Amino acid sequence: MKNPIIAAVAFDGISPFHLSVPCLVFGADRTKLGLPRFDFRVCAMEEGPVHTDAGLDIVVPYGLSTLDEADIVIVPSWKDLEAPLAAPFKDTLQRAHRRGALIVGLCLGTFAIAAAGLLAGRKATTHWAYTDQLQALHPDIAIDADVLYVDDGDIITSAGVAAGLDCCLHIVRARYGVEAALRLARHVVLSPHRQGGQAQFIERPLAPTPNADRFTRALDQVHATLGESHSLDSVADAAGLTRRTFTRRFQKSIGTSFGDWLADQRVGLAQRLLEQTDKSMDVVAFEAGFGSATSLRQHFAARLRTSPRQYRREFSRGSQAPDGLSLL
Repeated sequence: MKNPIIAAVAFDGISPFHLSVPCLVFGADRTKLGLPRFDFRVCAMEEGPVHTDAGLDIVVPYGLSTLDEADIVIVPSWKDLEAPLAAPFKDTLQRAHRRGALIVGLCLGTFAIAAAGLLAGRKATTHWAYTDQLQALHPDIAIDADVLYVDDGDIITSAGVAAGLDCCLHIVRARYGVEAALRLARHVVLSPHRQGGQAQFIERPLAPTPNADRFTRALDQVHATLGESHSLDSVADAAGLTRRTFTRRFQKSIGTSFGDWLADQRVGLAQRLLEQTDKSMDVVAFEAGFGSATSLRQHFAARLRTSPRQYRREFSRGSQAPDGLSLL
């Protein structure tokens, strides 16, 4: 049985990090973890060294012809998002798809797959900051801006940057089993299945807009008043939904529970207060909605694996703590 051929496309201007994502998951010998020995190949779109956006040049031994025999074709990112694809690359992608290769677009790589005409009438995602642009260019794509990746059978697309790792791990899990994926995740020190979606990273406006529905306005109001008490029932009522309907929509839209999201938002606010002010721990806890410094410490320990005081020492912008100790 031949080793699966996995081809990652490299191009001038690519980010070394984006290219490293498939290299990390598929480019090393993982047979001891119960995975097959992948025949991993980085393929250049043109002859000669690949010039990255970090000033590094990479010598790539394979060309686009490798895509004609690859089992999985990965486009790790993309540039010139609104420019048409070069004909040779477009034709090669389309051929690979027709013969049954799995096509994967990580982060902005979704734009290349869409430009090849492979996503028409299908569901996809990309980095949340570029979903509007993708939708404007390709209105026939059903874009889900809230998830880490979309598996649409023979085409998989991922959200931005680190979500590419989640996507590649999903491919391992789907093709080679949960246990193999868990062993790989432990080996590369990666969460085997990250909670939530990229919606939790989107900066949501605090002020309601005329086009926002009641659900969005209710969340914006919570975000703007994190120091106040917010029960699930009260927020559901503000959204004009029953508790059950609100919970279902929240999970679908945000990718986690309301309680976890609220705690994360409060921790985030506390982090900013610790970084940017010299307010006491009690005041920070109160303004962030934790009620007490003890509760603040418990949430920091659970989510950040550190204490608020230690966090301030490491990340404060040179301010002084209330007790006069240096924070740097």
